[in-house]
This record gives sequence, structure tokens and C-alpha cells, in this order.
Amino acid sequence: MYNADKHFETLYGTVTRKYEFRETTREGMIAWQSNFRPELREILGLDNMESDLDGYTPKAEQLNVLDLDDHIRENWYLWVEPTVPLPFYLIRPKAIEGKLPLILTPHGHNHPHIYAGIAHSEKEEQEMLEGERDIARQAAVEEGYIAIAPTTRAFGETRTDADKNNNNTHSCRHQLVHDILVGRTPIGERVWDMSRLIDWAIENLPIDAERIAITGNSGGGTVSLFAAACETRIAVAVPSCYFCTFEGSIGTIRHCECNYVPGVMRLGEMYDVAGLIAPRPFCAISGKDDPIFPIGHVKLAYEKLKEIYTVAGVGDRCELYIGEGGHRYYKTGAWNFVRRFFAV
Repeated sequence: MYNADKHFETLYGTVTRKYEFRETTREGMIAWQSNFRPELREILGLDNMESDLDGYTPKAEQLNVLDLDDHIRENWYLWVEPTVPLPFYLIRPKAIEGKLPLILTPHGHNHPHIYAGIAHSEKEEQEMLEGERDIARQAAVEEGYIAIAPTTRAFGETRTDADKNNNNTHSCRHQLVHDILVGRTPIGERVWDMSRLIDWAIENLPIDAERIAITGNSGGGTVSLFAAACETRIAVAVPSCYFCTFEGSIGTIRHCECNYVPGVMRLGEMYDVAGLIAPRPFCAISGKDDPIFPIGHVKLAYEKLKEIYTVAGVGDRCELYIGEGGHRYYKTGAWNFVRRFFAV
């Protein structure tokens, strides 16, 4: 008799992972990263995007500037492709002296404005405050950094017209099916967007290019992990409620279609992908009661990743913060970690 669970468990166990980490020296780890990162970029579709968009220079447009009680909030578009004006909030302290760290805060399967501290209903206000999801506002107001809260592609204004009309939060499935046909992935496009925002910020903002961090919850954690693995200008990565194992999370629990990268487990598990971030500081934030990223698999993944950081000689730069709750952001774990590496 066919048993689907048994079949897929066997499949995950028998597929050879080309870049499963086995190195024992720092030199071996560096060579492993040098070989692994290009192949990860390829399956994400980033090579195809670079070819498709060769010679294209993104343009930016500022829509408005709001002087609020304790920070400045600006609305912008960045044309990350000729046909994709990506909305983002730029949030900064009122007084800026010298160059400040930049924090990128990609959001998950909720509304972009929540990360900027904007709630359009009592329900959104409750979700934002109880889940500490106003991450970009926290970065600027509580930490004194410059923050960019981008719209995750397939959300907000980048949804399809049908999903906008039906008040659907996202268009991830629509994004996925078109991406697959042309050799892209949703995660790859979102990583691309983070890189283009970094390009623009370095050129136009008073930021310290050596102090760029990325942090977001859930789908924002996905973007945070993959972007830091591919984009070495990101100095600190703090994915929240995503870091786990592929097998124990998106491979066995129902998730949005945007999470899936064809063939990724033939390259490595999630902790191998995260290993591409070493020796840069990495902190995984998890909720002990998160039902879709089970804490047992999180701990297993963390122990594997810790081995990579130990081989890199920087075991103290890899941390796991477990919050006493479920699938939400835990700002204490995030900002305490970032402060350690961004202190002047």
C-alpha cells in the first residue's frame, strides 16, 4: 500500500546533497562556499535575471515625506526591473550625524505597511503590537538606524489586479508559475530586490556600507536568509520564524508556494544555505510554539549551522534566540544581537 509520508521521508533521506557541509578547516569552508554560492544563485534564477536585465539601471522616485513625532517616514518606488516599481518605506531618525547602519526589513505574509508601524484597522494594530512586527519603525526609533521596509514582491501594489480586487493578501502562486516558466523563483526575485535596494541606499543615503543588516519574520525571514547567503554586502542576518530544516518545515507542513526552490535539496539543507553567511554574524529567532517551523527541527538545524561557524573560527557569531510564544517577531533577540556588531 502506498504511504505518501513514508515515500517523501525516504526521498529526502536518499537524495544526495552536493554541498552537505563536511569540511574541517577554514580553508575548506571558504572553498565550499565559493563553489556552493554560484549554484544556489543559479537555481534561484538570479543568473537568468542578471542576463535578462543586463545593462538596466534602476531608477527611484520619492512620493512623500512625513515628519512624525519621533522619526521621518518617506514613501518611495524603486524600479527594480523596467516593469516593476517596487514600493518601499524609508524610515530614519530625525537627526543624523555621520553614517548610520542600514536595516532591511522584508515582510512576510502580511501587509507591507505594518513593518513601517502603520495599522489600518484595530486588527492590524493588535497584530502589529502583539507580534512586535513594526520592525522598520523599531530600527529607526528605538535603535537609531536607517531602515528600509520594502514591499515583498507579489504583495501590496505588486499583486495581480485580480488579487487586489478580491482583497487577497498576496499573489505568490501567480508569481511562482510564471517564474518557473522563465527560469526564475519568487525567492530569487525577492533576493534580487534586496540587492537593488542596497545599491540604491549606498549611492543615495548616509549609511555605513559596512554595517548593513537584514531581518524579517516568516516570509521576511526567508528573504533574510537567502539574501544574506547570496549577497555578501549584508553584514548581519537575523531571520525570524523561518530558520529550520527544509525537510521538517516546508517539506512536510503546508506552506505558501513561494517557499519552494526547484532542486534546492540536491544542493543542501537549510543549514547549509545559512552556512554561506559565515563568518558574518547570524542569529535565528524562533518561537518555541511555532506550529509551522517546529522547534525540534530548528534546534537540529542550529546545531548543524553552529558546526559550520565553529569551523570558520567564529562560533560566537552564530546564535539561536527562542521566544516564549508562536509564529511572531521577538525584538529583544534581534536588536540585542545587532547592537553587538553595529556598536560604534
